[in-house]
Amino acid sequence: MRSAPKSKAREPAPVVLTPEEIAFVRGLVIFEDAELLGLAKPAGLSSQGGRIRVHTLDELLWAFAKPGKARPRLIHRLDRDTSGVILAAKTKPAAGFLGKAMMARKIRKTYRAIVTPGAPEPRGGTIETALRREEIGREAYMRTCVADHPDAEAAMTRYRTLAEASGTALVELEPATGRMHQLRVHLASIGRPIAGDARYGGALVVAGRPVPRLMLHAAALSFPHPGGGTTRIEAPEPADMAGLTAALDLERRP
Repeated sequence: MRSAPKSKAREPAPVVLTPEEIAFVRGLVIFEDAELLGLAKPAGLSSQGGRIRVHTLDELLWAFAKPGKARPRLIHRLDRDTSGVILAAKTKPAAGFLGKAMMARKIRKTYRAIVTPGAPEPRGGTIETALRREEIGREAYMRTCVADHPDAEAAMTRYRTLAEASGTALVELEPATGRMHQLRVHLASIGRPIAGDARYGGALVVAGRPVPRLMLHAAALSFPHPGGGTTRIEAPEPADMAGLTAALDLERRP
């Protein structure tokens, strides 16, 4: 039996933004051309579907919509407490092109994280532990599991240590897959949870210094551009993470 034809998803109604919200989201732009927007998302801002009664980044993108036109579309998401590069497409063709690139794993994401206690062992490598989703009340968690678990999702993360100090380290991460909370759970699974990650066992105080939030930053994004060639966008570390990195003597060393 044939399935019924799918109806077209409706574009949500435009969101009315305040001048302050428009100025705020425009201030996040770190890359822009005729087809794409690259933004430096701050920690604490939901990409989509947040429960807090403030506008999400997806809704704030109405600041870039031309009269009578749709807003730019997010190509991927970041966790609410993760800072860094996030990409949006201004046109449907660009969104379709990048969606296919994402499915083909042609978009390369680079993250940095502060972990404890010390550098991973070995200092660099690949984590290929499968993950499964678990619901507890209204909260969703990811758990490690065996590859043949009925709910298993394959997951792969490459990592390397950039710097190490007493009881902590700065690591660079490249996820080859895009599972929810993947980097957080993978690092916790090797005994090096991300500082500030209370959900997955991360330290809330490091070397006597309070950790203000999840110390995970999407530092760079490299991707095929719809117009040709490869584009790389970088987002500087926000002040809270850069300050803790410096205080812990974890500034990247050659």
